[in-house]
Amino acid sequence: MTNKISIIMPIKNGENYMREAIDGIKKQNADIEIVVVNDGSTDNTAQIAESLGCKVINHEVSKGQVVAKNTALKEISGNYIMFHDHDDILTQNALETMLSEFGKDSSLEVVIAKIKDCISPDAKDQNQIIKAEPYYGCLAGSILFKKEVFDKIGPFDEHISAGEIISLMNRLEQHHIPMKKIDFVSSNRRIHDTNYGKTNKGNEFKDYASLLRAKLHKK
Repeated sequence: MTNKISIIMPIKNGENYMREAIDGIKKQNADIEIVVVNDGSTDNTAQIAESLGCKVINHEVSKGQVVAKNTALKEISGNYIMFHDHDDILTQNALETMLSEFGKDSSLEVVIAKIKDCISPDAKDQNQIIKAEPYYGCLAGSILFKKEVFDKIGPFDEHISAGEIISLMNRLEQHHIPMKKIDFVSSNRRIHDTNYGKTNKGNEFKDYASLLRAKLHKK
């Protein structure tokens, strides 16, 4: 088994930040492929990704980030998977550090690191309140999966437009997938004016409520 990592990056109109995100990935000391799913962008997302050596899959019309992730899962060649947002930046040696945990314990299938919030220099509100300390958020850039995990639990739930990570974590627990949290910051999360969570709050609240009801029902 090789240690190749497939980085899955769904993007819609991400030309503003994606160069920095991809540069951070390419600086990692790891065998990687970057798979960009261009989800109906109307800017230069696809052209930029191609110029930076990424594998690009195009959705002619936007299907949403959940479908985009599933599209990429069918096209990757790595034995490990990380989902990465186009506006965040991996820290130095993030992939090497996370990958080393699998070498310490062959039973592990998921490694979870921490995220640090950082206000983007172009954000209108430079004084907005963010989390001061690194945290476990189960967000893109902080979780490294063995590819076989998705063979066991299946793809993302496409009935969910936001909050798909919560659904994913629930299924990891249900299938008793071995996971480990490490005290290491793997990603700097950029806080800006168009974060997905800010522009899709309504869908997130609706999906979170639905997921909570489903979890309580199973209990």
